[in-house]
Amino acid sequence: MSCSCCGTHAPTPTDTSGTAVTLSRPLVAVEGRLTCTDMGQMLMALDLLPRHVELSRAEPGCLRFDIAQADDPLVWTLDEVFADEAAFAAHQARNADSQWGRDSQGISRDLHRHALHPLIRPELPSDQEGLDRLLTAAFGHAEEAQLLADLRADGDLAVSLVAHVRGLPVGHAALAPLLDDRPGFSLASLAVHPALQGRGLGQALLAAVLAEAGERPVVVRGDAAFCARAGFQPLPARARLMVRGDLPGGGPVIQAPAFARL
Repeated sequence: MSCSCCGTHAPTPTDTSGTAVTLSRPLVAVEGRLTCTDMGQMLMALDLLPRHVELSRAEPGCLRFDIAQADDPLVWTLDEVFADEAAFAAHQARNADSQWGRDSQGISRDLHRHALHPLIRPELPSDQEGLDRLLTAAFGHAEEAQLLADLRADGDLAVSLVAHVRGLPVGHAALAPLLDDRPGFSLASLAVHPALQGRGLGQALLAAVLAEAGERPVVVRGDAAFCARAGFQPLPARARLMVRGDLPGGGPVIQAPAFARL
């Protein structure tokens, strides 16, 4: 929610549920407090913090930047997450050359930095807005987010796994059922935040969602090389479709209606 006095945002509640994924490079989390010495510093913070927050959130490696005024009006609490050490260093360099960085040096800082890795768990209702943003950022358009929303609305979202950092979705994988007599699934989503790609999160999400499928086959229309590394094979006479597992019978593969709306 927005702080009525300074326009910054209250920290998002920490979510610690899920199975950890160790990335090749961890994220960087920063938590702590800013403490003003007097009302003059507080008024300066009220004036400059909204722009500082806006610029920080616009950085490509900034995943979360929340600052909220505490019950004590001279104190602000911080909750920040950056994609890696390089992203955090870029933030520090930009901040040092900004008006906030120059004018706020007299404000006391009690900050704690630590490495952070994502957790994978089933989707929660509170994830939906964050998943919309994640899928739009990962694919550069809103079609995948709309597919997920349509599958959810149609009751065709069989499995939906979220990779998150303290409740913020940074990756997603989902399965939708095949709509014929053969038991099986379509891989409906596999997405990783652009700032975290290439570090193993996509492979971890794919392994987790395939484990949910068990022995049942999974079909996908996607990057052939990536899918082949995960054990998918081309489906004979089905253009661009690949399958992992044994899909019995012949004829067309009937996917959930939401796929036809893409």
